Amino acid sequence: MNAKAIRRNLYKVLRKTGVPKNRISEEASLREELFVDDLDMNCFLFYLETRFDVAIQNDEIPQLTSVKSTIDYLQKHCA
Repeated sequence: MNAKAIRRNLYKVLRKTGVPKNRISEEASLREELFVDDLDMNCFLFYLETRFDVAIQNDEIPQLTSVKSTIDYLQKHCA
């Protein structure tokens, strides 16, 4: 999957999680700027794994701190 498709699908996942469209940017922090709490994070991870067909391990979750870090993670783990 190319970077543009990853970004577009990630934005869809964030919208499905309840993040307002105008708050989403590559530099945005998931917790501080997008206000993703623990419950939202569980939903986000579920939608992410479903949309991208990846299995995110518990020890990899702390790497997902921002939109950019999530894009980087997906680029490494999606074929």
